[in-house]
Amino acid sequence: MNLEELTGLPSGATDHFRQEGIEELYPPQAEAVDAGATDGENLVAAVPTASGKTMIAALSMLSAVERGGKALYIVPLRALASEKRAEFEAYEQFGITTGVTTGNYESTDDWLATKDIIVATSEKVDSLVRNGAGWLSELTCVVSDEVHLIDDRNRGPTLEVTLAKLQQLNPAMQTVALSATVGNADEIADWLDASLVDSDWRPIDLEMGVHYGNALNFDDGSTREVPVEGSEKQEAALVRDILQEGGSSLVFVSSRRNAEAAAGRLGGVSSPELSGEERTELAELAAEIRDDSDTETSKDLADCVERGAAFHHAGLSSTQRSLVEDAFRDRLLKVISATPTLAAGVNTPARRVIVRDWRRFDPSAGGMAPLDVLEVHQMMGRAGRPGLDPYGEAVLLAKSHDESQELFDRYIWADPEAVRSKLAAEPALRTHVLATIASGFARTRGGLLEFLEATLYASQSSEAGRLESVTDEVLSYLERNDFIERDGETEQTNDDAGAFTSAADLADRQRSKNEQALEATSLGHTVSRLYLDPMSAAEIVHGLEGAEERPTALGLYQLVSRTPDMYELYLRSGEDEKFGELFYERERELLGDAPSEFEEGRFEDWLAALKTGTLLEDWAEEADEETITERYKIGPGDLRGKVDTAEWLLGAAESLAAEIDSEWTVAVREARARVEHGVGEELLELVSVGGVGRKRARRLYAAGIEEPADLRSAEKSVVLGALKGEKTAENILENAGREDPSMDGVEPASRDASPTSGESNVSASDEPNGETADDNQSSLGDF
Repeated sequence: MNLEELTGLPSGATDHFRQEGIEELYPPQAEAVDAGATDGENLVAAVPTASGKTMIAALSMLSAVERGGKALYIVPLRALASEKRAEFEAYEQFGITTGVTTGNYESTDDWLATKDIIVATSEKVDSLVRNGAGWLSELTCVVSDEVHLIDDRNRGPTLEVTLAKLQQLNPAMQTVALSATVGNADEIADWLDASLVDSDWRPIDLEMGVHYGNALNFDDGSTREVPVEGSEKQEAALVRDILQEGGSSLVFVSSRRNAEAAAGRLGGVSSPELSGEERTELAELAAEIRDDSDTETSKDLADCVERGAAFHHAGLSSTQRSLVEDAFRDRLLKVISATPTLAAGVNTPARRVIVRDWRRFDPSAGGMAPLDVLEVHQMMGRAGRPGLDPYGEAVLLAKSHDESQELFDRYIWADPEAVRSKLAAEPALRTHVLATIASGFARTRGGLLEFLEATLYASQSSEAGRLESVTDEVLSYLERNDFIERDGETEQTNDDAGAFTSAADLADRQRSKNEQALEATSLGHTVSRLYLDPMSAAEIVHGLEGAEERPTALGLYQLVSRTPDMYELYLRSGEDEKFGELFYERERELLGDAPSEFEEGRFEDWLAALKTGTLLEDWAEEADEETITERYKIGPGDLRGKVDTAEWLLGAAESLAAEIDSEWTVAVREARARVEHGVGEELLELVSVGGVGRKRARRLYAAGIEEPADLRSAEKSVVLGALKGEKTAENILENAGREDPSMDGVEPASRDASPTSGESNVSASDEPNGETADDNQSSLGDF
């Protein structure tokens, strides 16, 4: 199908796509148009990676806007939201506006009401529904990217419930679901009342095979010799082989440590293949990575990057991940070793994908367990970029002939698993049941069950009564914790249960039960609006209500760290004893009911939360990133994730404290501010000034400048001596409200004083003259 055959698009859209090099639609795209994508029809497109799913979405959304509507594009990851923003903002040249929203779960983002296309994560859309964003009712098209992630135990239920709610809000809305090829795409299409485009077509061939010995054996029976020299590893031989013909490689491994180790080795393979110009550009990229963070992980990554290799995992900061991804897409980096997170939708294709580790540690299995077929196929689907690669290769590694045959049977020739709803798991259901009641989607037990019947879980469930029984358990939990109120009959009495009951009586009883009114309490509304797991809220409320004296920062940090919404640090070997001792030293500070040390699992969880709390305490006491990441054996991305999550949870705790009239609201607010800025209590006023982060605040404080008013009256030479850079000093003085912030002709005062507390790791001797990396404040405290 040629572009000229398309109708119903905004004027200029066809010209834009032609400028992008698109003259003709791929077969799955043409099939989607034939199925009504541009006519407002529901559609599920299950096609391989790189086969043009985004174009199907674009055609659906643009035609919806042309008909006077508004479109929403739901992504599973923030990184994907940024990627799609760049793509869709190009539509502004023909009058289509785009907005992106991914954070702040308490807002309705009313500014998006004026946008034609909105990009958001599923969690953000869920929070918009909970907070009653009015513009959601104006949607005429919603696109769900990577809809197969409904199968994910953590994120899947949110996406599933959100789609069901959007369909209830807008019954005439077009729903377009994009997916990798899955085993039951027809079930998803039936659930969404959609036509199905199910295709295995790719724009370039994908050759899949297994490397064993010195041979790469493909699924079509062909063989390619890739010899392994001496003691080198298989992946090194495969990377070198494809590099010599101008291709790049992605190597998937099972853990962060393996990713870092592999990148270090593979840099020795890629380095000899670099040109002089590439070495210069990579040196500049490595400098950017070092500037982003002063941790050991950052230094290791920069060292690899200088040699044309990189590692990629969740321990990297978002800036580092973006730098690596962009450089790899530009083919400046030749090889990335990554954990499977990189396969989750981010556009990073390579000519050869190597799945080195097809097992990973699974606690539920008590050891290493094989990856799902769908996950491995997602990795393999990264192979080959149209227009740059003549083909894509996806390779698994085997150590024996038997293992080689097993890999062909298990992954190469196998179909991916069916997507199964995870909604009936109680943690997911308690969150979404409360939100459904609080947002008015269900006002009775019967209405709640009717709504849940519209989910994928209900369409897949073969266990009669399972959804109803789990829902009743959740309702009881929510009622016990004062999140909802119920009117009417809730349970039979024992006498009733033992008496003979006619069918008519049973029907009346069931009718009465279903008519039972459900209403969220004020506390329940607050919990839903804050986007908290009700169990997290119950833990926080219980901890605050039981506090007999002003909570310490550590007490509050440990409290939020043991909620289900915080992924706590795990205890390494020997740390149970270390943090057990700390527990007894600081037990009085901890909030809530501590388990007995004889309750092995619960006590270990309590200590893991204490470990996470001490990390947050170290951060709030101004320990630098390098110290913390080394002390807790984590990456900069982990630290930033813990700090961001703690700031959110403490902000929610502040709202809950106000809701229950707790006398500790101010203590919670101060603990949140200290985590947000990474400073001691005495610096909180200084860091409220724009441009003053944790390091600058400590230097100003050491120079005798203790609050914003001091910035308006202090000698400029003292301010400049503390801050060094003239532009930085002028900006900060202006933000503090100084009438004349100019530093013209001002000489910096000598800095005899050094920081008096914390571990800010900054002294006068650390800095050369002029602006410095520290003055640029590229540390976590200023994000």
